Amino acid sequence: MIGFLRGKAVIIQTDFCLLDVNGVGYRLFIPHSTRNVLRLNETVQLFTYMNVYQDGITLYGFAAKEEYDLFQLLIGVSGIGPKVALGILSSISVDGLCRAIQEKQTAVLTKLPGIGKKSAERLILELRDKVGSTQGNSDDLSDGDFSADVGTDTVSEAIAALQSLGYTQAEILPVMKKVKNDAPPETIIKQALQFLGRA
Repeated sequence: MIGFLRGKAVIIQTDFCLLDVNGVGYRLFIPHSTRNVLRLNETVQLFTYMNVYQDGITLYGFAAKEEYDLFQLLIGVSGIGPKVALGILSSISVDGLCRAIQEKQTAVLTKLPGIGKKSAERLILELRDKVGSTQGNSDDLSDGDFSADVGTDTVSEAIAALQSLGYTQAEILPVMKKVKNDAPPETIIKQALQFLGRA
């Protein structure tokens, strides 16, 4: 199994990149936080998970070890595959997800893509005693990590409202880092719309 790859990012897309490793191009699916720290033609090291299935092989890459570790915990939960796990990590920070699981915030977890009530309950049941070991100092995470911390119901409500207006997660999450997350949902939505209007 490939544990990590070091090479130049020659192509960077929304959910994947092509890494040139000594002339061999590897396609890696990546979360938004990892995509945000990549720079074209600059060398980067990504922790990787190789998924082997009937129709082929896919690689998933992570700039931060905390995300890599949490990804592996997520796919160990019944009903959570690599694509769903990647979507989760693109929608919430590592600390935010760990906190939501430890504090049994089902309402927060069900806002994540691919997660219904039963899946949220399984995440809490199976990972509550495990996620504590994945939480590192926030300074250990990459500076480019712009995933919104949806560890509160107000932020989750605001994100859901913005999505209902037609905005994508890729548009919303960077903006949520700029608004006052402790404000009422109406205020968060208003501030977010102002940023989105200028985008």
